[in-house]
Parts: sequence; C-alpha cells; structure tokens
Amino acid sequence: MAHYAFLDENNIVVDVITGIDETELIDGLTPEEWYGNFRGQRCVRTSYNNNIRKQYAMIGGKYDEELDVFLSPKPYPSWILNENHDWVAPVEFPEELQIVGASVHWDEDSLEWKL
Repeated sequence: MAHYAFLDENNIVVDVITGIDETELIDGLTPEEWYGNFRGQRCVRTSYNNNIRKQYAMIGGKYDEELDVFLSPKPYPSWILNENHDWVAPVEFPEELQIVGASVHWDEDSLEWKL
C-alpha cells in the first residue's frame, strides 16, 4: 500500500489517495503513471510516514518539483520558507511568550506574536 497525491496545473495538491504498492505495475505502468492517466492529472507518490518528499502531501499544499518536496499550505502571507522547507514567521517566536498553557498567536496585521 502506498499514497499518491494528485496535482493541478500549478502543482497544488487537490486529492490524496491510498493505492497499490509503489513497486507494483498496472498494465506495465508505475502507479504514478497509471493513476495520473486514469484521472487525467499529474500523480506523485507521497509518504504517510514522511519517508520521501519531506512530508505527507496535504490538500491545498504544493509540490515543489525542483526541490522534490511537498510543502504545507502557507499559513500567512508574510511567512517564508526556511532551509528545511517549513513555513516560519518573519519574526522569531519570543522566549518570554513560551508560558505553559498560554494562548499565543501570530498577528498578521502587526507582524508580531501576541499573547
């Protein structure tokens, strides 16, 4: 058993399915090829255990073909990708807000963390 992501023309994940093992062939085609042909969409294998392509594909996320990774949806317009291909705020999370049980959130209007 393996998992496969279907992409739109902008490499945005529109669906994720469970399919046959990636080592099996269907009519002489890899599962990515066969599922893609069947649905008329690009199909890329993803890993539920994050073993390949950085992380499990999420609907609304993006497949970066150059990096060969799935990116989660961008949480806020101001956030940027770090070197690990994770979205991070443009302002580091302040240590003084790391209070157990405190509710802290990102405020996009002021571009800061708020308690």
